[in-house]
Amino acid sequence: MLGGVSTETLISAAELRAFLHGLPGVDQVGAEERAARLATRSIKTSAKAEAIDLAISMVDLTTLEGADTPGKVRALCAKAAHPDPSDPSVPRVAAVCVYPDRVDVAVRALEGTGIGVASVATAFPSGRAPLEAKLADTRAAVEAGASEIDMVIDRGAFLSGDYLKVFQEIVAVKDACGEAHLKVILETGELDTYDNVRRASWLAMRAGADFIKTSTGKISPAATPPVTLVMLEAVRDYRAATGRQVGVKPAGGIRTTKDAIRNLVLVNETAGPDWLTPRWFRLGASSVLNDLLMQRRKLTTGVYSGPDYFSMD
Repeated sequence: MLGGVSTETLISAAELRAFLHGLPGVDQVGAEERAARLATRSIKTSAKAEAIDLAISMVDLTTLEGADTPGKVRALCAKAAHPDPSDPSVPRVAAVCVYPDRVDVAVRALEGTGIGVASVATAFPSGRAPLEAKLADTRAAVEAGASEIDMVIDRGAFLSGDYLKVFQEIVAVKDACGEAHLKVILETGELDTYDNVRRASWLAMRAGADFIKTSTGKISPAATPPVTLVMLEAVRDYRAATGRQVGVKPAGGIRTTKDAIRNLVLVNETAGPDWLTPRWFRLGASSVLNDLLMQRRKLTTGVYSGPDYFSMD
């Protein structure tokens, strides 16, 4: 059934193309105007304090560099569990995201905290590898203890119209995840149009994604408000059509508390309050955490701490 169960493995290329190109087009001007209008919403001080804590609890604290060492990962995990060591009331972040070969370090460091361990896989960030290598990458991360997998789609296949290849790869990776949740990265900055963002979102959800994610954070533009808006509309409409709820994760370009709160407003006003929880919405934005902590301290103490008061990620 079109728009039905998530892993429709017997779907044909023609059916998938017809479905994706039959989706309503995105009004580019309307999407950009609505996102800009929502960004101007003012929030009272009491609501801002709640929004900051909620945003902190939604952060996926991330290190994805070739120079990542076990010590760097352990330090990041310590910050994830105690973002402000001087204030135990600060909530923990949602997850720590690392490369597959650092998953075991993160799992040990986060034991007993309840913080998830996410790992990028499938030849991140390019997605340019044979399927067998992508599946081996995924299985290695899961076997090491990852509870979440962030995969990238083959944008070349998608943009050339080979939707079935992208669909089948997501289905295969989802199967390799076992009990781990699957976040599917669309790399929206390479998809060219909002229509393609909507199509990629629906394709990923039909293939079994637990989350759809904007970006790898490695290219620009990344998580722009209009793109996040289009993806939130997609998960809202998908749940209305199928009854299955899928999460959203904007990643890249979210640097300030204002950026984070604007995303929360987008969620509430587009998908609805059911998505205002780390279970269904994440912020892939490690650099924003320190700004959230600084703004939180200013609200609670009246004193604004400098950026080097908190550890750098």
